Amino acid sequence: MFQRKLVWLVLLLSTPLYADNWPAWRGADGTGVSTESELPVRWNATDNIRWKVSLAEPCNSTPIIWDEHVFLTQGLDGGKRRALLALDRKSGETLWQRELACNVEETSHPQNPPCSGSPVTDGAVIYAQFGSAGVVAYDFAGKQLWHRDLGPVLHRWGNGSSPVIYKDLLIVFHGPGEPSQLLALNRSNGKTVWKSEEVGINSNIFGSWSTPVVIQASGRDELIMPLPGAKIGGTGWFKSYDPTTGDVLWQCDGLGNEVYAMPIVGSDGDVVVGISGHNGPTMAVRTGGEGNVTASRRLWRTEVKNPQRVGSGVIHDGLLYLADATGIMQCLESETGQVVWKERLGGNLWGSILVAGNKLYVSNLEGDTYVVRTGREFELIMKNSVGEPTYSAPAPSGGELFLRTHKHLYCIEGNRRGR
Repeated sequence: MFQRKLVWLVLLLSTPLYADNWPAWRGADGTGVSTESELPVRWNATDNIRWKVSLAEPCNSTPIIWDEHVFLTQGLDGGKRRALLALDRKSGETLWQRELACNVEETSHPQNPPCSGSPVTDGAVIYAQFGSAGVVAYDFAGKQLWHRDLGPVLHRWGNGSSPVIYKDLLIVFHGPGEPSQLLALNRSNGKTVWKSEEVGINSNIFGSWSTPVVIQASGRDELIMPLPGAKIGGTGWFKSYDPTTGDVLWQCDGLGNEVYAMPIVGSDGDVVVGISGHNGPTMAVRTGGEGNVTASRRLWRTEVKNPQRVGSGVIHDGLLYLADATGIMQCLESETGQVVWKERLGGNLWGSILVAGNKLYVSNLEGDTYVVRTGREFELIMKNSVGEPTYSAPAPSGGELFLRTHKHLYCIEGNRRGR
């Protein structure tokens, strides 16, 4: 068993604020696990709010934070313009806003407005994936470094994947729909280094809105992506790629034809869990294999009809935490899939789960964020409401939480002061 290698290890360890930064929508290593220990547990629309700023239109992307900057993607004019905003984390003031025109009339869904993908940064450059408007890179002063048009994304439910940094590459999933491609772009100029053509079907019951994750297993790096399979009504799968070349390392069958959530991995990268949407199966596979590993390395797969699941879960201390769209949170053993507890929180739980210390944070569509104790016994610590729809995940940094709703971006004050 090998210790997880953080994807941005070399880039991030040079800064003393590494533990405070949240450079991607699920954190630096894509797990949704934060090292923060003093995050707030109690707030509402006015109490314990350091600042809140109005947002132009509904959007589902999660903010990222680097030092004194907060970066956020934003759709404008119903998606005809795609923007990246840089805000001052002390005040919420907009430092700059850069836009790209989108001349393609994208199909989408009211619950998935344009610009659902979050940006990513290495501390010097910010990258954003804008669907049919392409992929773009800016420096911290807002200067455009490059822009790459990858063609239209025309799936009925829109798109939602976020870019991932790996060494000198930017990994992007351009889909769903026809065509669907997994690409590695040169981070310095946006040129294609490798491309993998995936199955794309313009159907409302087929597609992946997931974001890939990079882990280390068996002494090598693996880029893992959940994909919907070869045909409607067929079986989806996990694919593991060599992130440097795009060569397929292994494949595990057993997912459904719709996947919204990011792969769920623990701190050691040994097990990866995939959750399907649209009542599809959940499964776990041991990483580090070769070829088709369905028979040899798949640990478990739910055979019963699951509830709808949209948000990404987390693995912490060997326990897998999942949020069901029906308002129920579950705790399972990650190695076996055995249910430890299952409790109703409320509302429609579409949010992805954040772990910080011994606390779980998850939001519902109605604007409530629940704080739950980790562990084998269920304990609800707090229910916090801002009364505004939210589809994004809370982003932690420096003892504060940044929460995006369809109306505002909130900076929720924690126990730490001095910023």
